Amino acid sequence: MKREYSQQNVYDALQDRLKFIFEEFDNIYLSFSGGKDSGLLLNLVLDYQQKNYPSKKIGVFHQDFEAQYTVTTEYITRTFQRIKDQVEPYWICLPMATRTALSSYEMYWYPWDDKKKESWVREMPDMDYVINLENNPMTTYHYRMHQEDLAKQFGRWYRMSHDMKKTVCLLGIRADESLQRYSGFLNKKKGYKGECWITKHFKDVWCASPLYDWSTKDVWHANYLFQYDYNHLYDLYYKAGLKVSQMRVASPFNDYSKDSLNMYRVIDPAIWTKLVGRVQGANFACIYGRTKAMGYRNVTLPEGYTWKEFTQFLLSTLPPRLRNNYEKKFSTSIQFWHETGGGLDDEAIHELQMKGYSVRRNGVSNYTRNKKSRVVFIGKIPDDTDDIKSTKDIPSWKRMCYCILKNDHTCRFMGFGITREQQHRIDLIRDKYKSIEEMDYDV
Repeated sequence: MKREYSQQNVYDALQDRLKFIFEEFDNIYLSFSGGKDSGLLLNLVLDYQQKNYPSKKIGVFHQDFEAQYTVTTEYITRTFQRIKDQVEPYWICLPMATRTALSSYEMYWYPWDDKKKESWVREMPDMDYVINLENNPMTTYHYRMHQEDLAKQFGRWYRMSHDMKKTVCLLGIRADESLQRYSGFLNKKKGYKGECWITKHFKDVWCASPLYDWSTKDVWHANYLFQYDYNHLYDLYYKAGLKVSQMRVASPFNDYSKDSLNMYRVIDPAIWTKLVGRVQGANFACIYGRTKAMGYRNVTLPEGYTWKEFTQFLLSTLPPRLRNNYEKKFSTSIQFWHETGGGLDDEAIHELQMKGYSVRRNGVSNYTRNKKSRVVFIGKIPDDTDDIKSTKDIPSWKRMCYCILKNDHTCRFMGFGITREQQHRIDLIRDKYKSIEEMDYDV
């Protein structure tokens, strides 16, 4: 889809969106991660609020993942100290399940795990507005809930603790960051009053991304123009020679950050020594994260194996819970490509047929913007598709094998989205607490 540019600049467009938000929603809070986007959004929103709604307080929600650079902690602390009298501050330090891509034996680690206080990467913050297990007012929180569920359930609790009125969470998400986020805005089906940057979470609880059309250059230009404070980790990243696309403020153990774990040893060696002992596989990923050992670049097949045999061998080495997770994903993928089929361009379909692959068309895919033809594979799934150059979005045992080598527990490499339902243990937990969403809470 072609981008359309308006005569309005992104700053003026943001002012219009903030006006819309303050007029439409009774309760407003902002999710502040400590990164450049949420930090800029926080400053811009406070400027707008003080100028146009000086008597209205917004909430500021920070989800603390325990393991982070010291300079990031300093920036977040500095920011909360500066704004604490202007906003309703919520600094969340509760145990939560956070996905890790470092280990073949653990899918999650638990920031602020009360059973591992001696292993914490840093001390628990002790400001009055820090929420932990000892002073937690969040009635919608349950112990070790998934990090994404915690963020969403905070929105429900915020609404209930603010007279049950219409609530919105402001996010610093931009379409420019990745194709996945760009597609998310583009294909939004449940916007608010026709706005693609506002999405519904629960009844009268929404999230909005008013910076969605800003570029990285816009973000840094605004910080310079308005002389805003920012996370100086980005200065260290720049001095270390990182590309803009590599400069991320996130949990060091997730899929996006594991390749840059080595930066901790350079930038923050004191924190690095704590990371090694906090999550299994951290040191291994630091050393081998950009090698064949973790599925980076070209992985060669061991002699005497096919990719299917090698995949089955790797599965046999995993703990039952992880093995079952992969087997369920792989089975779903194989069934999908045998019965439904994925959307492919005519060029890719022609190349598959010319190279002798047994495929047939199966109608039109509704998951593609230009209604590509669905293609079903007849017979066995290919061992590899290295001879196909026009697309990578086709099934093979090699692709499944890469997921295991990359510790890609969600099989994102195969096109799966992030779903927690694939885990039987989490299914049981979700069923157990399903009734909570319908309960009335005393707040």
